[in-house]
Amino acid sequence: MSTTMPSLNGDILVTDDDPELRRVLRRTLDALGFEVTECANGERAIQEVENHPFHVVLLDLNMPGIGGIAACREIRRRAPRLQILMLTVRDQERDKIEALDAGADDYITKPFSMMELAARLRSAVRRSTTSDVDPGIPITIGDIELDPVRRTVRKAGAALRLTPKEFDLLHYLMRRPGLPVAHAKLLGAVWGEEYVQQVEYLRTFVHQLRRKLENDPSAPEYLLTELHFGYRFGES
Repeated sequence: MSTTMPSLNGDILVTDDDPELRRVLRRTLDALGFEVTECANGERAIQEVENHPFHVVLLDLNMPGIGGIAACREIRRRAPRLQILMLTVRDQERDKIEALDAGADDYITKPFSMMELAARLRSAVRRSTTSDVDPGIPITIGDIELDPVRRTVRKAGAALRLTPKEFDLLHYLMRRPGLPVAHAKLLGAVWGEEYVQQVEYLRTFVHQLRRKLENDPSAPEYLLTELHFGYRFGES
């Protein structure tokens, strides 16, 4: 790890048993202003986390030894507020849920775009450095501004009229920008546990919100669908 200059975009621990992928990630992320440390397995990642205050751990799901899921759980236990982004070749809903349940904050599926990965990492670094922000202060993402105290939403300065549940749904997602949120988690948080199976109900509300928020509801920029999983609020 370089010590000649401070990190511009954040300190990242890259954990993958593929040395060629680690080399490519280090070279690319270094060039993009990240400070990169690398290791080849979950056991080493746990040790590194103990010894260095990283902003984000990039953790492969399939590794020899204890594996990515077990490593994620242990890292989360030792560093509850550290951002963990899982790398996986799997694209099944159950695998995504397993990773998030183990404590991952986000996931990205191989093969991936380096620019997408860099954007996800920058988002994670921002979350790691703003986790103590007062939940009552206004949130601005792109041209959307939400004031949780006044319960108002504006787009490009113009007030939007939302129903109470539309507001609560939007607030929940905007407090977690860039993070995938499962259907059941959204339903439970906004409507209550008795609604966790009502996915069509949620889709109806998202459809209505898109009509109010998006320039083109058929090609949303903010309320993004995570296929067969849930939704995320995009970052502009």
